[in-house]
Amino acid sequence: MLRRIGIVVVTLAAGLVLGLGTMALGQEGAQKMKMQKMGRGAHPHITAALQALTRAERQLEEAAHVYGGHRAKALELVKQAKKEVQDGIEYAKAQPKGQGKAPAAKTQ
Repeated sequence: MLRRIGIVVVTLAAGLVLGLGTMALGQEGAQKMKMQKMGRGAHPHITAALQALTRAERQLEEAAHVYGGHRAKALELVKQAKKEVQDGIEYAKAQPKGQGKAPAAKTQ
């Protein structure tokens, strides 16, 4: 009897973990789709940076500790950085093709 209860508890816990993992992946997938609509094909590096900033923002928001006000300051700066990146994507979309690109790296 006790063994059967243990099996049920383990099964329920595994189901809960898998269910929560699926929900997290669903949210991550929705974020990726949104980023693709913003022009991932044309701006893969800048879009990847925006995704990283979005993940950082979420982690900072979920952090349990205050860290002497540094967490809040970091969150504010991440939000500012996200805005700058988004503005940059919009700027690039408005430019004629080829303008606004970084100069090619020099090879030695």
